[in-house]
Amino acid sequence: MQRLRLKADGRIVELRDGQEIPLVPAHPDQAMQPAAAQPAVRDLRRRAQLTQLEFAAKLGVPVETIRNWEQGKRAPRGPARALLAVIAHSPETVFAALSSEPTAA
Repeated sequence: MQRLRLKADGRIVELRDGQEIPLVPAHPDQAMQPAAAQPAVRDLRRRAQLTQLEFAAKLGVPVETIRNWEQGKRAPRGPARALLAVIAHSPETVFAALSSEPTAA
């Protein structure tokens, strides 16, 4: 069984005998380029005219997470990366959806 890991910079590596072996994409022109493909977190936050604390509260993450993303110490992964991509296109809609109270069925 192959064990894979998604790295913070978007690379996928195989874990084999305690070593991380980078996986080469099947088509080199389809290589992931996370920095170019997604706006910087700081730019998204500034466009929304929010402080780090306000942005963190709206996303439901610790402010340290926002700081780490903005300083390049960590990169958003999984659901956070997807959410930031949606925020890049429609921030008002995302923030409204995140702040709305769930309705009782």
